[in-house]
Amino acid sequence: MVAFGVLSLDDAFRAIDLDTITLLLGMMILVADLRLSGLLLAATERTMGRAASPVTLLIAVVALAGSLSAFLVNDAVCLVLTPPVVELALRRGRDPVPYLLAVAMAANIGSVATITGNPQNMIIGSLSGIGYRAFAAAEAPVAAIGLALLVIVLILTHPGEFLSGDRGDAPPPPRRRPARANRAFMAETLVVTAAMIAAFFVGIKPAEVAIVGGAALLLSPRLKPRRIYAEINWTLLLMFAGLFIVVAGFDHAVLSPPVLARAAVLNLNHPLALTALTALASNLVSNVPAVLALKPLLAPLHDPHRAWLIVAMASTLAGNATLVGSVANLIVAERARALGVRLSFAAYLRVGAPLTLLTLAVGLWRLG
Repeated sequence: MVAFGVLSLDDAFRAIDLDTITLLLGMMILVADLRLSGLLLAATERTMGRAASPVTLLIAVVALAGSLSAFLVNDAVCLVLTPPVVELALRRGRDPVPYLLAVAMAANIGSVATITGNPQNMIIGSLSGIGYRAFAAAEAPVAAIGLALLVIVLILTHPGEFLSGDRGDAPPPPRRRPARANRAFMAETLVVTAAMIAAFFVGIKPAEVAIVGGAALLLSPRLKPRRIYAEINWTLLLMFAGLFIVVAGFDHAVLSPPVLARAAVLNLNHPLALTALTALASNLVSNVPAVLALKPLLAPLHDPHRAWLIVAMASTLAGNATLVGSVANLIVAERARALGVRLSFAAYLRVGAPLTLLTLAVGLWRLG
């Protein structure tokens, strides 16, 4: 964009939304601490280990993945949950595929609930100016209903696993190697996490909360900062900066006032039209570029506040349609394959396609 004169270097720098980059960096530090402290793994094992039957195990997986993804970046949640879910399912003699579907899809649905749930929500929170509480009040009910629908759809599409006479009620054998945990380190991390969530809801700027909380975690004497730095996805941060520049150049070169005027034919003031366009664009170019590209189309709408909430909902829920619809799905598939379990495109589509339509309908009902 700079080399071909679409943007000046100063324009390229100004196109980068530092609030989003800072928020994402702070949340990466928090997730790294939660992983390295053993807190996420301990919570996972404790929650799922108490499930006595396949249905209760499914509910536990959905509830855990969905609730964690509401406040933490959903990709990181999938990274942590996939191995213990596969292990527990295999130790119980169950088919791990429906539980893996539960991890990926619940992480996507749960991340709808708040600004910190996924990268596109972080961008929307920064671009729209919608507060954390207002965003959660609008989107959390969509996430809660979506998680309930996920449980129902998985049970109906896998009757052999959940509706057969063999309920698999016997508890699994104990782990041969119990997870090690530093309780003091876990307590520190839990306190900082709780403080950050409280600060989000109080109304402090999310980027400020995230980076201050991340700095507090880096000051802990119980873990060397370089171990946390090694967990941060610096490539993703750089990619986001690049996306801001590329989309700004696209807007400048392609979305001229006459083009934007002709876009009125799309009737994006209608929630159904905006939902359909967002879902389609998210599956064609991925949700983050889609959200950035839609920005100039939303400004002239009658109610940009509601439009941004619809875009947040549709861009996230559309990721459940196919296996390649979101990074979270691919993380689950890759982690499972490394453990000897194959999650196929067809197996995902059989659940994801109807679930996406149902959840998008719920989102339209709540936000439209």
